[in-house]
Amino acid sequence: MSRLTPSRCFNTPRSLLAMAICMATLNPALADDNSETQEPSPAGTMELGATEISNSQLGSVTEGSKSYTTGTMSTATKLPLSMRETPQATTVITRQRMDDQGMTSINDVVNATPGLFLDYSNGPGRQTYSARGFDIDNLMYDGIPSGYQGWTVGAQPNLAMFDRVEVVRGATGLVTGSGNPSAAINMVRKRPLAEQKVTLTGAAGSWDDYRGEIDVSSPLNSSGTLRGRVVTSYRDANSFIDDREEDHGLFYAVTEADLSEDTTLTLGFSHQKDKTNYFWGSSMVGLDGRHLDLSRSYNPGTDWENKDQEINTVFAELRQRLANDWKLQLNANYSEQNAIFQGSYQSRWAEDKSLGRTVYRSAHDENQAGLDAFASGPFDAFGRTHELVVGASERIYDMTDHNYSPYDLEWPLDGGKPNFVHTGNSRAVTTQNGVYMTTRLNLADPLKLILGGRLDWYDYDDKESSEGDYKVTRNVTRYAGLIYDLDEHHSAYVSFSDIFTPQTAKDASGKRIKPIVGKNYEVGIKGEYFDGALNASLALFRVDQENRAASLIDKSGCVDQTNCSEASGEVRSQGIDLELQGALTENWQIGGGYTYAPVHTIKDDANPQNENQRFDTDTPEHLFKLTTTYHFQGPLEKLRVGGNVSWQSRMYNDIALADGSSYRLKQGAYAVTNLMAGYEVDEHLDLQLNANNIFDREYYSSISSSVDYGGDTYGTPRNLMLTAKYSF
Repeated sequence: MSRLTPSRCFNTPRSLLAMAICMATLNPALADDNSETQEPSPAGTMELGATEISNSQLGSVTEGSKSYTTGTMSTATKLPLSMRETPQATTVITRQRMDDQGMTSINDVVNATPGLFLDYSNGPGRQTYSARGFDIDNLMYDGIPSGYQGWTVGAQPNLAMFDRVEVVRGATGLVTGSGNPSAAINMVRKRPLAEQKVTLTGAAGSWDDYRGEIDVSSPLNSSGTLRGRVVTSYRDANSFIDDREEDHGLFYAVTEADLSEDTTLTLGFSHQKDKTNYFWGSSMVGLDGRHLDLSRSYNPGTDWENKDQEINTVFAELRQRLANDWKLQLNANYSEQNAIFQGSYQSRWAEDKSLGRTVYRSAHDENQAGLDAFASGPFDAFGRTHELVVGASERIYDMTDHNYSPYDLEWPLDGGKPNFVHTGNSRAVTTQNGVYMTTRLNLADPLKLILGGRLDWYDYDDKESSEGDYKVTRNVTRYAGLIYDLDEHHSAYVSFSDIFTPQTAKDASGKRIKPIVGKNYEVGIKGEYFDGALNASLALFRVDQENRAASLIDKSGCVDQTNCSEASGEVRSQGIDLELQGALTENWQIGGGYTYAPVHTIKDDANPQNENQRFDTDTPEHLFKLTTTYHFQGPLEKLRVGGNVSWQSRMYNDIALADGSSYRLKQGAYAVTNLMAGYEVDEHLDLQLNANNIFDREYYSSISSSVDYGGDTYGTPRNLMLTAKYSF
């Protein structure tokens, strides 16, 4: 139990933000019924009433905590650290926050997480995610990386089976191996509860959007050493877009067994099936490059299109407690995804720029396997206790593409469904093995040093042609972070992390160009208040992505003139990250942040005119996101209200026109505001109404980059969702 008084807001070094938060919590109107009685004030002084915030030392599991933050997370380094102890910008989207905002898929998490951007430029159902200006190409499940290709088979994991989502921004090669210096998104699954609990959820919303969910958890024997949980969910929805339909189904089962006092085994399975008939086509712009300002309900697609995905996953975890507080953990994950796509988008490829369609069909079999084993624990040296993690991992990504014809760029606008014919398959297998080590050295009481290293072997095997094969041998990834405790609430830190991305480009001699390297430099200050119930952070960062392949202008000396480049490209992102998450008072939760991340091309020998220019103009440089929920007390104690606002700066694309000029197509800065009200009828039944985009802001979530194909995608108009939850 922490007690706040005005003097404590100023007696120790604090940031202005922290002092403002501290003083805000002293408002007597917000004090709970258990606040201590105010003592008489000495003459000439004034004291504000004290506020108590109770907190039972938050753990890593967020379900049932009613919190917007967590106690510990290990996504950044494998070490179980609090946010204050982690020398990178971090966010956790807790189970409570998912429920308050009515989140159902990872898209909703990305929309709500500070510093992350949801990009629909590849089509409304082919979403990609980015952070600090770079695409996120890995999603993690219980700490195991899984390749994500949003523009092809990228699925949207159903949130009904997750306890929380942990996000670490910047280069995360220590835990993911290869990838971009963007962010790690780690989805942590729900586990069986110690007690029996059944939760039934039903939801109904605008445009015939209906969802049902059953969540059952119980001990499976009298001693409670065997526990199980089953979650099922189904959603059937239409849309504000004419004739758009989608449905999402999930079955998730997990069991946990205490094999002994020191050994716990977890086994689980999930089946997810998603289908939509609107995923590729976006609206066109005019030949002059301007928005056509079509109705938001306009559907540029056809009635024969569909995107059908089915994913089956099995996973296991073995935790073994060893002597001297050491532990051994083994995680395994295997998934099979079968996906079928057939669709079209409006396009103008003909010389006369007449309106037609591009049509395409493909099928994909994606198999992913991941294995991660590590030991962790304390050790003594130089009179102090330190921590160490040593582990090894393996990832296998096996993709088979089933190709069809026609793939036609000039199909008639009203040409009907093509007679697609299977023409063959292609397959590629990527294997990545790594060993890693992380240690946290206790240099002094207020000073900690985190050092980490990883060694990776990367092998891409093109099963169709051996000419496409390539390897990266013994790539070294580094991690370093220094954390200094300024006082009992604040820490300052500096950190460096990197990550590598293999590339297929070749140099003049025909050899593969060395991998792209992403480096993240960060300095910041973090605050932790009310025993960890509230976390705040301020970070300055710079991300450099180097060795990007740039095509050689003079190819006369190249062995392969169709693939001849040099490692000379460099892109830089640098900016600021601000975040606040957790409890301002016992009844008031908040989560939000602001990110400024301009990205510029530093070096591009192939296109020197791009140097010092924005790297990606249709990604906003500024992002602000804020979510809050307040539970009333006294006669209105069953009522809670909340809301969230999301603001982003402008996006634009310079579109080339037929006469050789260009037109700057823009989506100006905009904000979207959502509101929520909930009422706890009794200990079993809870009702909640979410009103989204309450001001009915009309905006484009993505914009076109060419007059030849569509790219304008409208954001969702005002809508409502009513949710009823019954627990027993």
